[in-house]
Amino acid sequence: MDINEVKEVWNRVKDELEVNVPEHIFGTWITPLEAVDMENNTLVLFSPHQMAVDILKKNWTEKIKESVKAVLGPDAVFSLTYDADLAEKYIKARKKELSKQIAGQTEEDKKAEDAKMSLAQMQSSANLNLNLKFDNFVVGDNAKFAYNAAFSVANNPSKKFNPLFIYGSSGLGKTHLMQAIGHYIIFNKPELKVRYIRMEDYFNEWMKCFQYNDMPNSKKRQVCNNSLMRKFHQKFQNVDILLMDDIQFIESKMKTMEDFFSTFEALYTNNKQIVIASDRLPKDIPTLDNRLRTRFEMGLVVDIVPPDFDTRFEIVKAYAKELEVEADDVVFEYIADNFVNNVRELKGAFNKVSAYAEFSGIGVTLELAKKALNCEVRKKEITIDKVAQVVADYFELTVKDLKSTARQQKIAHARHIAVFMAREVLQMSYEAIGDYFNKKHTTIMYSCDLIEEKLNSDGELKNTIEELKGLLRG
Repeated sequence: MDINEVKEVWNRVKDELEVNVPEHIFGTWITPLEAVDMENNTLVLFSPHQMAVDILKKNWTEKIKESVKAVLGPDAVFSLTYDADLAEKYIKARKKELSKQIAGQTEEDKKAEDAKMSLAQMQSSANLNLNLKFDNFVVGDNAKFAYNAAFSVANNPSKKFNPLFIYGSSGLGKTHLMQAIGHYIIFNKPELKVRYIRMEDYFNEWMKCFQYNDMPNSKKRQVCNNSLMRKFHQKFQNVDILLMDDIQFIESKMKTMEDFFSTFEALYTNNKQIVIASDRLPKDIPTLDNRLRTRFEMGLVVDIVPPDFDTRFEIVKAYAKELEVEADDVVFEYIADNFVNNVRELKGAFNKVSAYAEFSGIGVTLELAKKALNCEVRKKEITIDKVAQVVADYFELTVKDLKSTARQQKIAHARHIAVFMAREVLQMSYEAIGDYFNKKHTTIMYSCDLIEEKLNSDGELKNTIEELKGLLRG
């Protein structure tokens, strides 16, 4: 198949995709793709944006597969990779296109367009997702401190909090805040160079700097390519702001730790801003080099916890607005009440509801949301046995511990929470809960009242309850 035929096939696939993916996804990430070959029934696609490859593979692989198969048959597949040459070609084409568009504009308008193009180029080279900015981050009590710290760093990089270390469970907004810092700096301090990367990608790039040489005994020896290593270090050390995500991936990779330590030192010594995200505290990352741990902790360490109901409601509502999908507040309330673990879970639930609505040809209603998500059925599957087991696992105890007469603080605390969860989630009577835990109903009442009272002032306990609810519903 010659290149013209390949391009014609890709145009037909795009026609299929255009009606199957949201407009902003199609325009931002799919339109710039270029089909370059068709071999072994595989449509080969190149992207000028590294971020597009990550986003499309993670969220839209099935839709692309379906469209490719619809055009080329059931055995057809596709491959998608980033291509630096295409990226350069794309940027030049965009500049040429813009120059035509602004030919009749005033000098002021031309400068504005040039600045806009320059910013877009910087965002692409910094590896930033255009959708992750401060203005679309919903700030609740769960992330207020982290948000303020991130905004402070964006306003005054390397002045106060260096490094800034953000930690929390997956899907709570750490990456969003990191990339928001990058966008803010690019727009407000364009003279500064920003780079975002995940530790896994950093590790993979570092590994490419090595090659294997043959040895006399038929074995192979790993040898560093000094030229590639110099380029690698220049890429990450010649920046003003380094945004390093998922740092926990570095654990047990001793050589990579040594290398990243040198990168960290080079940046910090030269007064460059470092922002790090992790799913746990530095002290909780096994085998983390002590030199790195102390340096991570010497700046500002902030956490993001699961959002409360009000914040979850606002997140879903804002996401619906972003997707331009109309729905009543009762739909957002239903999703916020049933999906409590993280932001990704909330958005995934709304995506499912909006997809049901689109395929059914009707609007997004509470009835449709209930049918799509089936939360009531999942709730019925939760039993007191499951509640006890989840709480016991969370506190690294056994159900036997919870049912025992032991009064150690850890066991008593976990027991109070298990009793409270059984009452709140399952709506069981005090007597029934007492029968299960081998306690009098007055003792059960005391446990429920104790937890209820503490929830008004104990933020950590509130987060624990929310996490346990999420584990039960998940």
